[in-house]
Amino acid sequence: MKNLIIRTITGVIFVAAIVASFLRPEAMVLLFSIVTGITVWEFCGLVNQRDNVTVNRFICTVAAVYFFFAMTYFCSDLYGGSAKSVVFIPYLVTVVYLLVAELYAKQKDPISNWAYTMLSQMYIALPFSLLNVLAFTARPDGQVAFNTLLPLSVFVFLWLNDTGAYCVGSLLGRHKLFPRISPAKSWEGSIGGAIVVLAAAYAIGYYIDGLMLTPWQWLGLGLVVAVFGTWGDLVESLFKRTLGIKDSGNILPGHGGMLDRFDSSLLAIPAAVVYLYTLSMF
Repeated sequence: MKNLIIRTITGVIFVAAIVASFLRPEAMVLLFSIVTGITVWEFCGLVNQRDNVTVNRFICTVAAVYFFFAMTYFCSDLYGGSAKSVVFIPYLVTVVYLLVAELYAKQKDPISNWAYTMLSQMYIALPFSLLNVLAFTARPDGQVAFNTLLPLSVFVFLWLNDTGAYCVGSLLGRHKLFPRISPAKSWEGSIGGAIVVLAAAYAIGYYIDGLMLTPWQWLGLGLVVAVFGTWGDLVESLFKRTLGIKDSGNILPGHGGMLDRFDSSLLAIPAAVVYLYTLSMF
C-alpha cells in the first residue's frame, strides 16, 4: 500500500512537471536538457557494468546535453538571432574525440566501447533533441513560434496508451504480445491502448479542427505514437533483460529510472517527427 501511494505521488508530480514545462519554451528546454543528461548518465552507468566495457560517462552526458541545446538553437530563435548549423561543430568534434580516444585507451574491447558510446547518442540524445522539432514550428509569416500542443500530445498519447493497455490487458489479456521480452504485455492490451489513443486523437481533431492537423492526420499521429511507443517500451525491456536488471535506476520512487519512464518516447518522438514531415511533403 505504501509503495502504491509513493508510486502515485511520483506519477502525479512527473506528469505535472512535463505538462507545465510545455507552457513555456524556457521551461521545456531546461527540463528536457536535464532529463537528457540524467538518462544518458544512467545508460552509461548500466553498460559500464558489462565485462570489458568502459564508456566515458561524463563526456557522453555532456555531449548529449550540448546536442539538445544545439537543436534548440537550430530550431528556434529562443536565444536570439537566426539559427546557424555551425552550432553542431563542437558536438561533431566530441564524437570524433570519443572515437579516436580508444586508440590510446588500450581497452580490451574498444568496439563495444564505440558501440555503446554511439548508442547513448542515437538512442537517447537524438530522440530527446527532436522534441525541439515538434516544439518550434514556423508560422506562415516565417517567424518561429513555440508549439505546446504537438509535443505535449505525443506524451499524452503515450500515457493514454500505457493506461489503456494496462486496464484492457488486466481484464481481457489472453494472448502474449512478446513473451520472450515482456511476458506481461498482451495483444488485447496493446490494441486496447491504441483504441484509447485513437479516441483521444479524434477528440483533439474534432474540437480543434483545422489547428495544424486535420482530424484524420491527428488519428494518424495517434496511431504512430501508439505503435512506436509500444515498440519503444519493448526495446528498453530487451535492453534490461540483456543486462539482467529490473529497473534502469531508482531516481523516481516507485517508477525506477529515467530510462524506465521515457522508454516509449525514445521511439515515439522520432516516429512522430518523420510522420509530420511526411505529411508536409504531400
